[in-house]
Amino acid sequence: MPYVHLTPFCRGQIQGMHQEGKSMTAIAAALGKHRTTISRELARNGTARGYDAAKAQKCYAQRRKDCRPSKKLDHQPLRAYIFQNLPSGYTPEQLAGRLAHEYPDDSRMRISHETIYKALYTDERMRCLIQHLAQARPKRRKRGQGKSRRGPSIPNRVGIEKRPAIVDTRSRIGDWEGDTVVGSHHQGFIATLVERHTLLLRARKTTTKQAEEVAQAIIEELQDIPSSCLKTITFDNGTEFAQHEAIAEALPIDVYFADPYASYQRGTNENTNGLLRRYFPKGTDLRTVTQEQLDVVVEEINNRPRKKLGYRTPNEVFQAHLQASRRALTA
Repeated sequence: MPYVHLTPFCRGQIQGMHQEGKSMTAIAAALGKHRTTISRELARNGTARGYDAAKAQKCYAQRRKDCRPSKKLDHQPLRAYIFQNLPSGYTPEQLAGRLAHEYPDDSRMRISHETIYKALYTDERMRCLIQHLAQARPKRRKRGQGKSRRGPSIPNRVGIEKRPAIVDTRSRIGDWEGDTVVGSHHQGFIATLVERHTLLLRARKTTTKQAEEVAQAIIEELQDIPSSCLKTITFDNGTEFAQHEAIAEALPIDVYFADPYASYQRGTNENTNGLLRRYFPKGTDLRTVTQEQLDVVVEEINNRPRKKLGYRTPNEVFQAHLQASRRALTA
């Protein structure tokens, strides 16, 4: 016997008879349904206050809507694009934004990031891609709050409150944020630097978090950047940045420190470190990662489209700035 869904009329009858105290067997007999159908309906849609037919029908309609695969994803080229790029490190939001650039005249190659997320968790054809999300949870849930960091004393530290206000606007190139990524059991480290306007990432391995080694790594990583693109760096309060004065003198560049417990003041760096963690998850022994391997990952991240850049890549935006600067000098 084929399964037939309960109708709004049936649900109204269930509510009335349930309020009268009728048993599930009696309700099932009156409606011509199996007892387990009534039992399942009351368990699924009932509340502590009883059974409400209107609310039950609304919940049923929403579940039906959620379980249907998106018709958008029946378009094979669009589905193939998602299968090709999501495992490469793209987020659903980046995929949705990039499609408009790559297929400007094809309306079928359009999809919202929310539709992609929904498909990953409701469409059996797509569930295998969940593992490639930044946070590959078996079920969707709200993102929790991040952790803040304690700021130890650093000699001659200059606080973020003294940093030029223009840095907050992200209207110019040359303002960087710096941090370190730590390997398992504090074995192996990566010094990371992100330019706030273009989101360009530079990274270099260090064997320790000693301030002298970290300072040298930062100097070497930024020394080939044009001086016009080196204005400020904002670090967190880790002691590995205690040699900030050596960095400021060598590059040269102005160095500032975020407030304690305020990682959001270096949000660009924190988010970019999250991208690195997709390649080197927590628990990775970074001593086994070579600088050459790290360079490959950095290049891949710098060639990914970013929402803040209008779905252009950090490399595209940074190189466009350099070319514009060269043209201005030769004009």
